[in-house]
Order: sequence, then structure tokens, then C-alpha cells
Amino acid sequence: MARRSGSIWTGCGTVFLKEFADHLRSGRMRVLEWLVLLTGIGAIYTAIQDLKTTTSQDPFLFLRLFTDSHDPLPSFMAVLGFLIPLVAIGLGFDAINGEFNRRTMSRILAQPIYRDALLLGKFFAGIATIAVALTTLWLLIIGFGLLTLGIPPTSEEVMRGFAFLVVAIAYGGFWLAVAILCSVIFRAAATSALVSLGLWLLMSILWPLLSRFLTSAIFPTTPMSLLVGPSYQEIIVQQTLARLSPNTLFAESMMGLLHPSTRALGPVFMDQLQGAVMGNPLPLAQSLILVWPQVTSLIAGVIVLFVAAYIVFQRQEVRA
Repeated sequence: MARRSGSIWTGCGTVFLKEFADHLRSGRMRVLEWLVLLTGIGAIYTAIQDLKTTTSQDPFLFLRLFTDSHDPLPSFMAVLGFLIPLVAIGLGFDAINGEFNRRTMSRILAQPIYRDALLLGKFFAGIATIAVALTTLWLLIIGFGLLTLGIPPTSEEVMRGFAFLVVAIAYGGFWLAVAILCSVIFRAAATSALVSLGLWLLMSILWPLLSRFLTSAIFPTTPMSLLVGPSYQEIIVQQTLARLSPNTLFAESMMGLLHPSTRALGPVFMDQLQGAVMGNPLPLAQSLILVWPQVTSLIAGVIVLFVAAYIVFQRQEVRA
């Protein structure tokens, strides 16, 4: 057992290094990187134009680089929420079926490389590529902010920005796991890409509408509800359904981390506001506790999807 475990991690490391190098040199990754870079820099530039008129007394001026928006571009946070899934799907939609289509899968598995080592290596290589791209972009934004604003970020701003980076990588890992699962299930790379993109469109655009529709079906509109508004149960059900989407989990995590004044991500009762100073920012530890359920849900989704891909891949037949 110990020998097999060592062989798995050795094979995983070999596959990881090979796939990681291929990702960094591929033309596909360069196109995706430039897309994210140009769009992100555009969003940051328009935000800085507004921040130049803001007083330096704002204690979280650097965080507003990520959250401020200016027509016609959205905020940098919204840009990443849209583009990270595209990068992850672009890296993983042909991770497994590409080996079958090139007839190299049987040659790879004929070497002392187990199937789980192959899958782990490809997944970790995709995560590492996303992490490198996002970290580079994050450092560029910090440097650009230093040059244009002329003031350094505080230690709490750096920690909140780092937490934002970790959550963004986990969000990319979720969609990478979706793409790898589709590449295991479907032999055609075009089908895998279309299904992955279809799931992304469903979760990002259609699911918020479907969650409201399902809530209205569970709680029919009555004359009383029109007068007093939605009930507590209706709000909780709609919020729970919306949180089945990773996009909602990512947006709520960013709201809690990059907006320190955010005190709740759901309904708030009057007794919860007793003693609270409205507008006063939360400490970093309290913000992390606030978004912890969303972050753990994203990580749990990554694990579930990867396990599903592992089970399906183990049951597939590899022919020479």
C-alpha cells in the first residue's frame, strides 16, 4: 500500500509538471490571460479615475479598486466573476477526452502511472495555472494602485485582498472540476465544452431567475403578502435556492471580504442590530467567519465534482 501510494504521488508529480508547462506555453492560455488582463485593467483604470477624487481618509481605499465600477465597465470583482469560469473551462474541457482523441491514453497508462495519478496531476496543473494567473493579476493591480494613488495599502487591506485571491482560486477550481468531469463523461471535446459553458450560463444567468420562480411556486402570492411583503420562510427558501449556484457563493464571499461594513449576508433582525454602529467596518476575523459557509461550500463542491470525475474515469475502458 505504501509503495502504491508513493507511485501515485510520483506519477501525479510527473503529470503535473508536464501539464503545467503545457498550459503556460499554450496559445489558448495566452489568449485567455490577455482577455482577463485587458478587461481587468480597464475596470481598474475606470475605478481609479473615481478614486482620485476620494479623500485619503477612507480606511479601505485599496479595496475599492476591486469593487468600484464606472460606466461602461463593471467592477473588477464582477469582471472576475464572469471570466474566471471561462479560463477554468478553457483549461479543463479536453483534459481527458483529448488523450482519448489523440490515442495517447493507453500509452500513458502503460507507463507506471495510475489513473488517479493522471487525474490528480491534470487537476492540480489546472489549479496551479489559475493560481499563477490570478496572483500575477492581483500583484499588478496592487502595483498599479500604488503608482496612481500614491498611498500604500494597510495590513488589513492586504489580508483581505489575499483572502479574496484564495476564494477566487477556489471558484476557479469549481469550474475546472466541472470541465474535467465533462471531459471524462463526453468523448467529443466540442460536446464537453458546450455542456460546461451551458452549465455556466445556467448558474450565472438563468438560476437566479429560476430560484425566484421556484420560490413563488412554493409560496403563492396572496393579498396579505402583497401588503406586508415576503415572509421570513420565503426569503430563506429563495436564498437557499440561490446559493446552489457557485456564482452566488462567490459574489457573497466577495461582498463580505471586500466590503468590510457588510454585517450579514441574509435577513437581519432588529435584535441583531442592538449595540451595532451602522457603517462601522467589521474586523477581518469577523468577516472571515461571515463568509466561511460560502467558502467551504465552494471547496466542498470542488471535492464532490472531482470525486464524481474520479469514479466515472475509473469505470471507463481504455483500449489500445
